[in-house]
Amino acid sequence: MNRSRLWYSGPAESWKQGLPIGNGRIGAVIHGGIGQETWSMTEITYWSGKTERIQGSGGGKADLERMRESFFQGDFHEGDRLAKLALQPKKGNFGTNLSVCDVILRFDQSGEQLVRELSLEDALAQVSYQTAGGQMRRETFATHADGVVVSRISGSQAGSVSFALSVTGRTNSFTSVSLEGDTVVFQGQATEDIHSDGTCGVFCEGRIKIVAKGGSVQSTADGILVSHADEAVIYFAVNTDYGQVDSHWRTAGDSQIKAAADKGYEILKQEHIADYRELYGRASIQLEASDSDDIPTDERILRLRSGKHEDPGLIVLFFQYGRYLTIAGTREDSPLPLHLQGLWNDGEANRMAWSCDYHLDINTQMNYYPTEIANLAECHVPLMNYIERLSVAGRLAAQDFYGCEGWVTHVFSNAWGFAAPGWETGWGLNVTGGLWIATHLKEHYEYGLDRSFLTKQAYPVLKESAAFFLDYMAVHPDLGWLVTGPSNSPENSFYTGKPEEGAQQLSMGSTLDQQLVRDLFTFCLEAAELLQTDLELQKKLKHAIALLPPLMVGKRGQLQEWLEDYEEAQPEHRHLSHTYALYPSSQITPLATPELSAAVKQTLLGRMQTDELEDIEFTAVLFATGFSRLYEGDRALKHITHLIGELCFDNLLTYSKAGVAGAETNIFVIDGNYGGTAAVADLLLQSSTGEINLLPALPSAWPAGSFQGLRAKGNAEVDVRWENGALVEATIRAFSEGNTIIRRGDQAVSITLSPGQMYTLDQQLNVIQGQVEARS
Repeated sequence: MNRSRLWYSGPAESWKQGLPIGNGRIGAVIHGGIGQETWSMTEITYWSGKTERIQGSGGGKADLERMRESFFQGDFHEGDRLAKLALQPKKGNFGTNLSVCDVILRFDQSGEQLVRELSLEDALAQVSYQTAGGQMRRETFATHADGVVVSRISGSQAGSVSFALSVTGRTNSFTSVSLEGDTVVFQGQATEDIHSDGTCGVFCEGRIKIVAKGGSVQSTADGILVSHADEAVIYFAVNTDYGQVDSHWRTAGDSQIKAAADKGYEILKQEHIADYRELYGRASIQLEASDSDDIPTDERILRLRSGKHEDPGLIVLFFQYGRYLTIAGTREDSPLPLHLQGLWNDGEANRMAWSCDYHLDINTQMNYYPTEIANLAECHVPLMNYIERLSVAGRLAAQDFYGCEGWVTHVFSNAWGFAAPGWETGWGLNVTGGLWIATHLKEHYEYGLDRSFLTKQAYPVLKESAAFFLDYMAVHPDLGWLVTGPSNSPENSFYTGKPEEGAQQLSMGSTLDQQLVRDLFTFCLEAAELLQTDLELQKKLKHAIALLPPLMVGKRGQLQEWLEDYEEAQPEHRHLSHTYALYPSSQITPLATPELSAAVKQTLLGRMQTDELEDIEFTAVLFATGFSRLYEGDRALKHITHLIGELCFDNLLTYSKAGVAGAETNIFVIDGNYGGTAAVADLLLQSSTGEINLLPALPSAWPAGSFQGLRAKGNAEVDVRWENGALVEATIRAFSEGNTIIRRGDQAVSITLSPGQMYTLDQQLNVIQGQVEARS
């Protein structure tokens, strides 16, 4: 039995039980049962909205100075009023990603013994069931190799395949027509009137073609009818005008389907699996086996939720599902990165004040948390390219709102590179949102050590971000520290001690801002020194780093979230932004900063123990990664288990609970899948520049196991095997030169790594193959 699969013994009654497939550009969630199957189709560039320049007040630094004067004097009400006048634009045609259409297959038959499954090994969605005439089977995949979605419907008896296909648009601007008896051509525009004016958006054109063996295929008023075929193969293609300079995109689908049909189903499937496995096969985790693998996935989730069953295999499945969703959702040539729902879209976020966009205050970052460690670095590339384009758009925002050089982006962005503040300063004036997402350039470099990437993309983009903050930040008149502001600690609020002012959100020098700026300045300084460039900038960065505020411990023993030790107005808040220094950064570690580690632990415990905690998917991940970095594996695993058991739909896609941040229902948000995958890996391997930590937070519930192919910073891959909670053997494969400390608990060894070499260490960290330089 293929244990790397999601499987179910009943129909998917809705999208939230459906199985996702994707090729990095086109996505589908397949749901239904014996009598009907629906493909909910998405395309990563199918966005409403348009490019708009959002103008600031024109006051620039003069406005900033007036606001800051009020904040420095403790007049938060006046500072907030001035910020709203100068830094709160009106909402325009921001837009949202939209679903393209539903492809509906109707089967006039009944059956039993239904099994639905998604093979993570092959990236195939399959349905099988028994009828009076024999067994029926459907198999569907989205091939990156050929750019289409393909499905084969077959039966064990000749002439047993009959069904009707129709297509329904998900926007008002959608038409379809049947051609040549076996093809549906559709056209649409991504329009809606909640996040834009209902007239602007990307255009799409697509084709659906059926090739059958035996029987007949004919057009109907609303689609295609297949009667008594031995087998039928459906080909789906869609393209949009996003970023196009001519009209060739309109005919691309026809060419893609012709090329796919000429190859035929079996060749397409073989090429798809080979292309997919080249990425998927790089990394794996093995834990103790159990009989749970033979239980349907939805039942396993229920058992885990009951708290009566440990299921290490489900944790492994969730980890590999996150890797599958990464490969399916974002490939090296994807035109846009993963959004709030990855590549998929159930339509829920679009109809609310939410938007299926690029949230830059945790969600988009978390989508890419596992990409490097899970050995899928190529899947990070679309985000790198998007950040570079965002930096270009962000130059206008820096000029328009702050009168500063460099670039800035705030709380969210869209397909068009929106960079202005959000239209409410309380949550929209997140001045480090663009910087936060841009730290992924740093992350990508630190894992891969690609000098060309550093020179051509990472350093130029981050250097311009540093230019903004060097121009924008101000010296605190009383403390002498260089601080940001006005800005917020994402979406959170505090009390100043003046009851008449109520809860406030804007302040000077929020802790998250300072952590991000410190990482930015330090990385840019080190990169400039390595590249032997920008000597004047190096001087400025050294001076600025010396003026940055230290991280501070508050009166409750917690890590302060703001420059001053304010009282939290929402101690139950879902965001834990100021724990960035612990994860994914390494500014706080138990070994190097024990006092700050104790403080951030107190922050996590305090938030957890709040009765009204906003319990949502990304918060569970933040708890898990936080405790993992504190080497408390059992606590971290508790939150991973909670994420899977309490915050996943039946299809293991994560959600945000109804009522949080205005969510009207339990709403699919994919960052929990990706963040949970990263959290599992972090229990087993942690790394920073010059250090690899083996099994740093191994849970006691995992006494034995192994992993292969996880990546460490410094361009290395790591395999580990353990028994009885103790390391048995580790293998380090080096792809770059460098000195690295290998750590396991209190033991450490320093190794000089050479490209192309493999180093095997025993349970005492003795290097039994390769060369060791020194022990410490």
